Amino acid sequence: MTQKNIAIIGECMIELSEKGENIKRGFGGDTLNTAVYLARQSDSQQLQVNYVTALGTDSFSDQMIAAWQQEQVQTQLIQRLDNKMPGLYFIETDDHGERTFWYWRNDAAARFWLDSPESDAICAQLAQHDYLYLSGISLAILPTASREKLMALLSACRHNGGKVIFDNNYRPRLWADKASAQQAYAEMLRHTDMAFLTLDDEHLLWGEQPLEAVIARTREAGVQEIAIKRGADSCLVAIGDEPLREVAAIKLSKEKVIDTTAAGDSFSAGYLAVRLAGGSAEDAAARGHLTASTVIQHRGAIIPLAAMPPLK
Repeated sequence: MTQKNIAIIGECMIELSEKGENIKRGFGGDTLNTAVYLARQSDSQQLQVNYVTALGTDSFSDQMIAAWQQEQVQTQLIQRLDNKMPGLYFIETDDHGERTFWYWRNDAAARFWLDSPESDAICAQLAQHDYLYLSGISLAILPTASREKLMALLSACRHNGGKVIFDNNYRPRLWADKASAQQAYAEMLRHTDMAFLTLDDEHLLWGEQPLEAVIARTREAGVQEIAIKRGADSCLVAIGDEPLREVAAIKLSKEKVIDTTAAGDSFSAGYLAVRLAGGSAEDAAARGHLTASTVIQHRGAIIPLAAMPPLK
């Protein structure tokens, strides 16, 4: 079987999370979480997972790259910028496992990955990938000119036969206003083959609408495969004009839910691990649910490798 390659584009930050009076340091970011969980659940001979971002030349950035390489995430396309550093975020978690995020990222290196002298050469390589994956946060952190350059890259990749995968992850505080976000998302979906839509984020961005309207709007943009994430409820998958598929989530007791960080990111990874290997949408959604339900029983964005559910 020919090896496929996927480039996951976004931002990783220094993560601080609290446990009682103790503070734990790690690394996290929505797309990085997906990259790690996808690499853990994929055969590297069949799918090579690349992460695309910009970091600094500081020790934190060194540690990030070393950790990702241990996870079999390829780092050759990551830029190191002398005058920048990674962003930082802090997670406060309440007694029910729900979290609040605090960010320091306005000058983070990842915002400038398309501005460097090396960016054109990197884009030329990315245009040859089988899959490009990014999120709403990947869009939100970019200046307008860089976002336009990104859209040109996505178009080139699709022209070359590649597919674009988008996770909607909408964070209002990262956008100047809702109208700007809506315009960027509408354009992004026109370049998208597969979309992961967290339903709460869709309602937050576009206003609460019936599920049928959410699916219709996304299909009208040209998206062929839509996976709708609804937290602890079932996942819905719409592929072309085929009947809507519903796959039940894994129910956990409240005491087992420790930290919901990376729940959606890990679902997407589990789904892609099966789908990109040729599995059915139903099996992909079931793996997504299994991955997410495992992750939320541990603290932090990236759980220990030993805690991962076994592969079939």
